[in-house]
Amino acid sequence: MFERMLNKEKIPSMEEIYETIGNESVLLFEALEEFLKDSYSLSTELRFPFGNNYGWGNKYSHKSKHLCYVFFETGAITVLIQIGKGELSKLNKQISEFIPKTKELWEKRYPCGAGGWINYRVQNTDELEDVKKLLAIKKAPIK
Repeated sequence: MFERMLNKEKIPSMEEIYETIGNESVLLFEALEEFLKDSYSLSTELRFPFGNNYGWGNKYSHKSKHLCYVFFETGAITVLIQIGKGELSKLNKQISEFIPKTKELWEKRYPCGAGGWINYRVQNTDELEDVKKLLAIKKAPIK
C-alpha cells in the first residue's frame, strides 16, 4: 500500500494521478491546491526529484520560495515540507496547537540544519489543516 508513482520514463497525466491517489485523496489534494492558489503567487511543476524512491510529485513555490512537494501514492498523497532555521521560532510557538500526528512527525523529522523535513501522509481534513498551518509558518499567505 502507498506505492509511489516510480516510473520515471512516463510522465503521468492528471487522470492517472487521480486514479492512483483515489477519490478521498483527490478531495484532499484539490483542497490543498485551492488553499495554495488562494494564498500565494503559486507556481506548480510536476517533477521526479530526489532519485528513484520519491517518484512523481508536484513542486509548489511562491515566486522563488519553495513551499512543498506533494507526492502521489496509491490511495494517498504525501506532503514534504522543509522547516528551516528561520521558521523554527514560529513553529515552536504554535506546536501545541497541532494534532498529535503532526507533533510526532515533527519530533521524528529528517534533520536538516536547525530544522528538518516532514513527510506528511495526509489522510483526513484534520491532517490537511495542520499541513496548511505548517505552510503558513513556512511562508505567510499573501492573499
